[in-house]
Amino acid sequence: MATTATCASGGCTTPGCTNPVTKPLACPKCMQLGIRNVFCGQQCFKANYAQHKQIHAILQQMGAGGGGAHRKTPPRDGIVCPLDSPQELKLSLPTWGNSYKFSGDLRPALMSPRRPITNNKVRKPDYALHPGGVSESEQRDRASNNNIRVYGPDELEGECNLRYATKMGREVLDEGGKALRVGVTTDEIDRVIHEACMERDCYPSPLNYYNFPKSVCTSVNEVICHGIPDYREVQDGDIVNIDVTTYSRGGYHGDLNETFCVGNVDPDGRRVVQTAFECLASALAMVKPGTLYRDLGSTIHRVAAANKCSVVRTYCGHGIGSLFHTAPNVPHYAKNKAKGVMKEGHVFTVEPMINLGAYDDITWGDNWTAVTRDGKRSAQFEHTVLVTKDGCEILTARENEPVMKWDPDLVQR
Repeated sequence: MATTATCASGGCTTPGCTNPVTKPLACPKCMQLGIRNVFCGQQCFKANYAQHKQIHAILQQMGAGGGGAHRKTPPRDGIVCPLDSPQELKLSLPTWGNSYKFSGDLRPALMSPRRPITNNKVRKPDYALHPGGVSESEQRDRASNNNIRVYGPDELEGECNLRYATKMGREVLDEGGKALRVGVTTDEIDRVIHEACMERDCYPSPLNYYNFPKSVCTSVNEVICHGIPDYREVQDGDIVNIDVTTYSRGGYHGDLNETFCVGNVDPDGRRVVQTAFECLASALAMVKPGTLYRDLGSTIHRVAAANKCSVVRTYCGHGIGSLFHTAPNVPHYAKNKAKGVMKEGHVFTVEPMINLGAYDDITWGDNWTAVTRDGKRSAQFEHTVLVTKDGCEILTARENEPVMKWDPDLVQR
């Protein structure tokens, strides 16, 4: 996945480089593709080129080259096909899948073209138009900031603020959940989520984030997280996670997800879904000033183990607000080494991923979809929370549900 940033404000393209560009060295391949990326010198160019060259393929796929020529239809890339394509084509494996050894029964299908931003009121995050989907603001934050941001009333309250962004996320997820049923495609869920964002003047945060191609993550059965919506139809007995993040006109993200039981889910499937819910609820009960971030993992581990499940270690919760991902990191497993103590005004996500089998994960050939190594199912729930004076507020809670309470009817489809 491309991580090289496009030159901004005359600076060096290398992420984190602060050297003055007095004699800019332009990348010749980028120049051929119609993009000007410059480096501060030959040494920086050579040291960063292994990463930088990944952007060339992305630019070519986006049609940056070719003298401005246009196609009536997009090229066949083996991953995407139009909505009106024959069903046989839609359900075919993407090119990477032909030689990939899958760990479970789930197979990807092709996906629809990226959906456009059709509302001119929507504010776009910095990565929305970046060829590599790079968030330069997040890169700067990682390089220079070790502190956990404290949000005050001015950022929490008012029009299009952080609280508003999380409320919109809740509404959008509810719309996606209503559309989920046997026979619907996850691409259709993506359409519903995308249009719900447009109706609320929100940008769907996953879209083009480090080139993620869709507006929502849909993770089915053995998919742990970051599943890409496609033309596969949801089957009776599937468990499906819908992970939504919205970016408001005020410049704030709100992130949450839920796992749904579709049709006749077997007892093991229902067990892992309820366990994931209870893991999150137990962790949120600990959130208050003075709690160590690392201590959430021990509670989550105990709940998972009591239900004969495991906790994924690769992915964690995170700080959120004006940035999609920032400090703190919030691991969900026991004996982690997360830094930081909760303080009033901290805003972050907790999102434990719980597996029926072992905690190990692998990534599909699309470089996004994380699945269980043993092919067994995984479930997840997530909320964005605010640390208050004597506890926490679940910013992405359902209306009139300030404390998480398990109700199987709410996740049944």
